[in-house]
Amino acid sequence: MAASRGRLAAVMATAALTAGLVGGCGAVHKAMDCVHTADTIADSVTDLQQAVENAAHDPGRADSALDAIEKNVRKIGDKTDDADVNKAVDDLNKAVGHVRTAIRDGDRTPDVGPVTDAAGELTKGCAK
Repeated sequence: MAASRGRLAAVMATAALTAGLVGGCGAVHKAMDCVHTADTIADSVTDLQQAVENAAHDPGRADSALDAIEKNVRKIGDKTDDADVNKAVDDLNKAVGHVRTAIRDGDRTPDVGPVTDAAGELTKGCAK
């Protein structure tokens, strides 16, 4: 899984660099920040999936993974004016909120699929 994320990051970096050649250095820097943060979010989503699978042994781990996702999503949201990225940020925030609420309400196996899907959309938005 890490290898596929690495390949995806390389593709996104290439796309960002290509866009930068057309749009200037500021665009490259923003795109690279977005790509890096999206990759960090992907790692946090993986942590969340593992935490949910092991919730009986360490219920606090899911909260930590959700906190990490929210922190990194804020970084992207604060730095972008791209409509697709902003929509993905909003969708990811909503999905994280739903998982957090489900856990708070006692659901030991909340559906993290929407978090994974929204993180994927964010990655796509950063790569364009």
